[in-house]
Parts: sequence; C-alpha cells; structure tokens
Amino acid sequence: MSTKQVRLLVITGLSGAGKTQAMQSLEDLGFFCVDNLPPSLILKFAELCVQSQGKVTRAAIVCDLRGGEFFTSLAEALEDLQRSGFQYEMLFLEASDEVLVGRYKESRRRHPLSPSGGILEGIQKERQKLIELRGIAHKIIDTSSLSSQQLRHQVAELFGNEQTSGPLAVSVVSFGYKYGIPLDVDLLIDVRFLPNPFYISELRPLTGQHPQVQKYIFSNTLAQEFVDKYLDLLEYILPHYVEEGKRHLVIGVGCTGGQHRSVAIAERIGTFLQEHHYTMNVNHRDAARNRKGDKTK
Repeated sequence: MSTKQVRLLVITGLSGAGKTQAMQSLEDLGFFCVDNLPPSLILKFAELCVQSQGKVTRAAIVCDLRGGEFFTSLAEALEDLQRSGFQYEMLFLEASDEVLVGRYKESRRRHPLSPSGGILEGIQKERQKLIELRGIAHKIIDTSSLSSQQLRHQVAELFGNEQTSGPLAVSVVSFGYKYGIPLDVDLLIDVRFLPNPFYISELRPLTGQHPQVQKYIFSNTLAQEFVDKYLDLLEYILPHYVEEGKRHLVIGVGCTGGQHRSVAIAERIGTFLQEHHYTMNVNHRDAARNRKGDKTK
C-alpha cells in the first residue's frame, strides 16, 4: 500500500466552531478519526495507516489549540507530510465572534486562550493565531448559521465516498446579501437585478420554491434569458472542472433577502444539474429566516 492510497484529512479551526460534529460525520462515513493529535505525530500516524494493509485508507485528524505548544508546529508537520509523499486536505471551521460567544455561554465552558474569563478576547486571540492555517486550508466552512445536523450533512457532501458521489458534486446555495456571502462559494451569482416579488403583496409571504413566485420571475424575459445563458455556461465549464480533478463545487445565488429571486434561480440550476446527472444539493440558507419577520427584501 502506497502513501497515495491513504486519504488524510486534517481538521482545524476556531474553538466552538463545530470540529466535534465534523469528526462525528466523518466517522459515520468510515473515516478513522483521531482527536487532538499532536502535530509532531501526524507523519507517524500516516505511516501507520500505510502499514495497516488496507484497513485504514481514509483518516481524519483534529488538531487545535488544545494541543498547547505542540499546536504551533502544525504547518511544519504538514510540510513534512508532503515531503514524505503523503497528500492531505485541510478543513478549517470558523464562525462569527457573536455566535462563538453565544456557544461558549450556552456550554459554560472557558475559552482555551482565556482561562480566567473574557471569552471574546480569547476568540480574537485564537483567530489571529490561526490566520496562517486558514490561508492554506483547502476548504473553509463558516458554521455561524448552520445547525449541527446541517454541518454534518455538509461535511458528508464534501468528503463522502468517492466511489458513490460521482466525479463532481455540486452544491447550490441561495442566500441574502444582507446576511453576508457564504465563505465557501466557488461561483457567485448576484440576481438583485431581477424584478422583486417582495413588492407583490400576495407573493411576499411565499418563497422562490412556490409555483406562483416562479411564474412571476420567469415570465420576465430578462430572467429567462439570464438563466438560459447561465445554464449554457455551466454546461460548458463543469466538464472542465471534472478534467482538472475538482471534486466539489459550490454555486452561490444571492438576492437581497434570500427568499424569492435567489431561491427560484437556485431551484432552476438544481433541476439542470439533476438532468445532467451531477450529484447535487440545493440549500436555501436564508429563506426561512426572512419568513420569520424581516421587513426589507
């Protein structure tokens, strides 16, 4: 068994961002997982995977600030891993300061960089220490608006079995610009130029998944022409992503609030991907949030 036959995934990121949930998802996928492994032992662990005679072909390692002084050598350990012929992927998890503070208060835990209190100060120190690792991460997931179940589902999409997921998995996420652009988007579409159903009273409480909203949007010549041209572009570029070895692509579709236009366009893209036999998933990040009372669209 060679070094290239072992798939190694390194998970790191901010404390409280969901590394435990991510690891649990990977365990469900059949990964051999090790939590809080000192970076100096990563290469030895990878060598043991090779020596397992095929018993361990996919492994995930969680490294974070719990490792104390050992953690500072993670970047160096990863370089040693590559020099030894191993290929690895790094997943970096993060969330907003506000969300992380809330999670710490809920769990009543102390931040590892602020043992005497001051949760926000500890989070900001940690964020600064992780800048370099974030910059070399292969995938970044912002868990601010994700439930534990949604995070585990997203990890499963990203790192599921290659033999069952197809050559390219495409995730389409609709969102509202007023809530921020998803950090992991590869292709971004801004559809705020389209007529807004929010200003039609009977359509306002609905989402872009409703037939009436879709009829309103796609009866507009501009919307139909735009979608046709964009789907032609996808039909052209997706096979080239496959040729380059890309395994997962995220398409973000944004409107102002993420309830009507972006949802309808994302649904149309999802139908196209399904018809062309791509492994796909459509997620409407902000549609439900808007229906709970937001006024501006």
